[in-house]
Amino acid sequence: MNNVAAMPALALVLFAPWFLILAALYWLYPRQPRNVARARFDSAALLLAFAACLASLYWSFGFADRSHGQLWPQILATSVGYGVFLAVLTTAFFLRRKLLASA
Repeated sequence: MNNVAAMPALALVLFAPWFLILAALYWLYPRQPRNVARARFDSAALLLAFAACLASLYWSFGFADRSHGQLWPQILATSVGYGVFLAVLTTAFFLRRKLLASA
């Protein structure tokens, strides 16, 4: 694996502590109801958020305009990846409230 292929994943490594905090908050709140359906939904949402973030990191790094400087692809990848992670978790939060309220 060359260094260029690993560069988008650097954003994931740098944001990993913050992503873990957000994931823990998503998993823990609200505290009730706690059931198997919620655990499955939350697990799927977190896996989807991670996968979408990783895919967006590589996509945005590859399509960044390098005429703005050598650091721009990494900045863009980090910004897009963070936004995608938050978008998936936010959508899952409201969807979870709607779907699991009737369960």
